[in-house]
Amino acid sequence: MVVYLDCAATSPVDSRVSKEVIKYTDYEFGNAGSRSHDFGNRAKSAVEKARSKVARVVNANRGEIIFTSGATESNNLAILGLSDYGLKIGKNHIISTKIEHKSVLESLENLANRGFKVTLLSPNSGGWIEPKTVIKALQDNTLLVSVMQVNNETGVIQPIKAIASLLKQHDTYFHVDAAQGFGKELKQITEKRIDMISLSGHKIYGPKGIGALVIRRRDGKRPPLLPLMYGGGQELGLRPGTLPVPLIVGLGKAAELSRKEALERNIQSLRFKKIVLKRLRVLNPIFNGDLDKTVPQMINVTFPGILADEAMEALSEIVAISNGSACTSASDSCSHVLGSMGISQGQSLGALRLSWCHSTENPDWNSFVEVIKKLQTEVN
Repeated sequence: MVVYLDCAATSPVDSRVSKEVIKYTDYEFGNAGSRSHDFGNRAKSAVEKARSKVARVVNANRGEIIFTSGATESNNLAILGLSDYGLKIGKNHIISTKIEHKSVLESLENLANRGFKVTLLSPNSGGWIEPKTVIKALQDNTLLVSVMQVNNETGVIQPIKAIASLLKQHDTYFHVDAAQGFGKELKQITEKRIDMISLSGHKIYGPKGIGALVIRRRDGKRPPLLPLMYGGGQELGLRPGTLPVPLIVGLGKAAELSRKEALERNIQSLRFKKIVLKRLRVLNPIFNGDLDKTVPQMINVTFPGILADEAMEALSEIVAISNGSACTSASDSCSHVLGSMGISQGQSLGALRLSWCHSTENPDWNSFVEVIKKLQTEVN
């Protein structure tokens, strides 16, 4: 049996979530925008309950949750949606990092082409951003700081709470892409100094195609975003279109479960991680990213002399793994994340991402080790 070790790309849907989704697909199918009958009213009520469940995870108010199609859209809305305001008040500088997801980096590239000044900070060799570098990069015209919570390739946790604390002395907006951390690393993103948080449902055992952008009010005012689409006025006018009630309910249920079961899930995931590390040690692995700062659900590893594509093919009947972000794993180019950490091209081309869930079963580790040892022998 092939064991799925690519939960950072997407996770299996929890059966309790599926049950709720099916209910609002097959039975409670009303449009949440229809106010003239009970079908619509029940759908609207379900949406608002889900909104409250998501809000509780990040210590926000229900009215600060905007439903989107996922973290990629949320990142675009947070960054591009703030740009007109920045130009209006003469703030056209943005700080982010070289290890961000492509949805952040390409949004910033778009703004750079429109005249914005973008500062991309490098991580240290362990894969995390030093908080002091963020503060040093601030300028009088800095509109936004955008730093991810957990890196999607290495699993390294970024010091979001420390950055938020340092930014309390500044009025720049602070955005966090929490796609890999939402529902797992709970404490960091409850920090009130974070103005916007992007999240996705399918990373926390919820359905694909649904996510949210948290837009916290500061001094009673929410970030002055403009929509990327128009027509309908849903979600405070920031995300028009008929609300996908089944998906929203699924996200709400997944968020609720992630909050209630966070400790147990992390304990189980950490137990699995210890097994992974123990079994891989005999292969003389090189771990990409500071293991002391990675989430319990992920590691990035290189087996010297072996290309990632070769390893994935050889292991395909044992485990399902990837060589990095699912959004860029089809590319033959080296990881921009590992490159920014100072990792060599050779080491980067051999990098594998193993990621699991709290319910993941152990694969046949003996066979895994034998396959890698055989590849290493062929190289030597």
